Amino acid sequence: MRATTHSFGDVDEARDFLSRHFYAVGVDVLAHSSPWTATFAVAGGRPVIVGDLRFGVDVRVHAGELGAYHVNLPLTSGFTWHQGGDDPRRATRGIAAVYQPVGETIVDRWDGDCRMIAVKIARPELENQLAEILDAPVRGPVHLEPVLDVTSGTGAGWARLARMIAADAGTAGGLVGHPLIGPRLRESLVTGLILATGHRYREQLARRSPALAAPGAIRRVVEAMRAQPGRPFTVADLAGIAGVGVRSLQQSFRRYAGMPPMAYLRQLRLGLVHDELRLAAPGTTVAQVAYRYGFTHPGRFAATYRQQYGESPTETLHR
Repeated sequence: MRATTHSFGDVDEARDFLSRHFYAVGVDVLAHSSPWTATFAVAGGRPVIVGDLRFGVDVRVHAGELGAYHVNLPLTSGFTWHQGGDDPRRATRGIAAVYQPVGETIVDRWDGDCRMIAVKIARPELENQLAEILDAPVRGPVHLEPVLDVTSGTGAGWARLARMIAADAGTAGGLVGHPLIGPRLRESLVTGLILATGHRYREQLARRSPALAAPGAIRRVVEAMRAQPGRPFTVADLAGIAGVGVRSLQQSFRRYAGMPPMAYLRQLRLGLVHDELRLAAPGTTVAQVAYRYGFTHPGRFAATYRQQYGESPTETLHR
């Protein structure tokens, strides 16, 4: 998820930017003011795009049929919108707008002082993740509830994650664009939306008890971890290797390994780092070894390492 930030004072340039990164849109200025500046920070690619958007002038935006799931979360002020034949709704700091892949989509009035987080999720990305969680086929579109309360509960948690990713999108060299961290953030954002919003699969998610994976499937996952310990695996990646759904993988690892798969991977990586530091050649640095095995945050890595081995990685290296 690579980040890019741009500012515009021309409505056509701003429209073209939104069309390139989100959807082919039409933009009408409703209340002219001069000068004004639109500021857009965008990160991501085809599966998931996150933007921190402010138009700077009151506009109407016509996006047609999106073909993707989408959430607009106001940080200031608000906007009025409707999709398909529904009545107009108002999105505010406490209420996010949730759009379906189908149905003509119009933002009737995007207030000039409204800054929003925009999250676009490709339809296969959300539906495939939902199917993996359920261990069952999903017939889309899922039809998420059109509004999301972000003042409490899972909605508030999802909004915090979206804001964090959007803030990182506007930072040069942020974690959003990192090849190890970016895919995990994307997976968390999609899964979080599935769990936070209302839809017809909610009860199924709550009551489903997936079958345990066969021991051979778990062995395949462990072998993949050992073969490429530094690879930026996500839970969905590991479930695909096992040939089961995410929930089945999670429960199976707890049954056979006594911990979730990502915790097992972290323990494996720590052990490999520990062994390599003890046998390191002169000139080797802790950062080089840690990064090679997928640890990208030095502070958290050092704390986890000390908790596991009772000493800092630097102490192991120089012992």
